[in-house]
Amino acid sequence: MPHYLKSGSPSTAASSSNAPSDVPSIVSSVIDDILKNGDSAVRSYSEKFDKWSPPSFKLSPKEIEDIISSLPEQVVKDIKEVQRNVRTFAQAQKESLKDFELEIHPGVFLGQKNVPIGSVGCYIPGGRYPLLASAHMTILTAKVAGVPHVMGFTPPINGTIPTATVAAMALAGADSIYILGGVQAIAGMAIGTETIPKVDFIAGPGNAFVAEAKRQFFGAVGIDLFAGPTEVLIVADEFADAFTVATDLLSQAEHGPDTPAVLITTSEDLGNEVIRLIDVILRDMPTAQLAGTSWVNFGEVAVVESLDEAYRLADKYASEHVQILTKEPRAALEKMTNYGALFLGERTCVSYGDKVIGTNHVLPTRGAARYTGGLWVGKYLKTVTYQEVTSDKASGELGRLCGRAARVENFEGHARSGDLRAHHFLNDQYEWIDVAKNGDKRDSAGRL
Repeated sequence: MPHYLKSGSPSTAASSSNAPSDVPSIVSSVIDDILKNGDSAVRSYSEKFDKWSPPSFKLSPKEIEDIISSLPEQVVKDIKEVQRNVRTFAQAQKESLKDFELEIHPGVFLGQKNVPIGSVGCYIPGGRYPLLASAHMTILTAKVAGVPHVMGFTPPINGTIPTATVAAMALAGADSIYILGGVQAIAGMAIGTETIPKVDFIAGPGNAFVAEAKRQFFGAVGIDLFAGPTEVLIVADEFADAFTVATDLLSQAEHGPDTPAVLITTSEDLGNEVIRLIDVILRDMPTAQLAGTSWVNFGEVAVVESLDEAYRLADKYASEHVQILTKEPRAALEKMTNYGALFLGERTCVSYGDKVIGTNHVLPTRGAARYTGGLWVGKYLKTVTYQEVTSDKASGELGRLCGRAARVENFEGHARSGDLRAHHFLNDQYEWIDVAKNGDKRDSAGRL
């Protein structure tokens, strides 16, 4: 059993979000208004929430070109370098997905194709942090998948266009870019308005209102994930550097005031030192208010007897980001199964995954890593199948099998489709076919 040197606050442990409890009803009312009033409602909410009402929310090619030209050369170079990393990994993922055709029996062909979704809308958050890296993860990955039309949406920040984010969206390959945020952006994409085309799929992180809007539209459109607050979990042994552990926990805790930051360690001394160092680091950390609030309310330090126990406990958390700071970090690849992304060894950190290394940072939270991975090329592809029977004998035999199997389930119509093939290709005789073709010519005894 783990021994906890620090646990999350009981008053906050029941919820991993500080969002208002009426978020669903607020979002629903905004959606209803946009359904009824289209662009005028979108503009009204943009004015209300973002103080933003330009002549057009969609940027022109000239505006995008001017924005990119206005940025420091190093910023553009860095964006391009990060996107090369993301593109390389996404392309390798795509190449791992194969179309195939299999002759399962003589004359019976089954096939699989991976077809890109027709249109995708990508939401790039603004708010306290303009997450331009999300453009790489959502837009670029969709384009690598072959999606023909990708729209990017990002909110203004304090009434201005987030230029670096726009550059990242454009360089990632967005076919159109809108400066529009919040529920109004998600609803515009999901419903379609006079000026915003309807999409088939929405990707990208956002605040509680954006996440709830995606949840309410799921089914009418596809979405990447039901996202919650960022999570980090570190597994460390006695060989780990306590300062590194403390720094890396806080690097994720600064995402917001509700970020679970968990340490599981085999060393009680390390655990106590990490707790002490976190307090020291927070003293002059510019984002201390957010990171400190997360640490106080959601930070945990658990001491276990062995690394095997640590891995089992980590799997129960099923955290979004799991960092392994042990003497043999690659052991986690064999020992663990529940995580959004795994970061192995001191030379690797979660911040690399968030910003630059090339793997996707849109990952499962709130325990969803038990049953799904994160955003990747495959999310933008529909794996579809096809069938063809070219053999008379095979079709007839399948017809006989279908007739028997369907009647066990009382699906007479299905059975008759099979009967008909058996009749056509194997000359089987069925009463219902004779009756349908020749009329009911029964005698007084009920015989044909």
